[in-house]
Amino acid sequence: MSEKTLTRADLAEAVYKEVGLSRQESADLVQSVLGMMADTLAEGESVKLSSFGSFLLRDKRSRVGRNPKTGVEVPIEARRVLVFKPSQVLKERVDSALSKD
Repeated sequence: MSEKTLTRADLAEAVYKEVGLSRQESADLVQSVLGMMADTLAEGESVKLSSFGSFLLRDKRSRVGRNPKTGVEVPIEARRVLVFKPSQVLKERVDSALSKD
């Protein structure tokens, strides 16, 4: 299994090779799409990419946590978290790739 991480540069290079835009235009396109996704999430809306998955925001309530070393109770503030829920298509693709190994 590869330890390589997919980066913006990798995405831009893939767009360059597949679509035929210049490298700069490909990088700008990738940056624009990711920026639009980030802005939409920052506004509190979800982002759904068909056949890939959904990025959702969830509100977590405040609660009391515990320091595992000392056992001292610590309040944990309410917060909003970002969650990714893969589509069934993506789940099946990952499962089939893992079963080939």
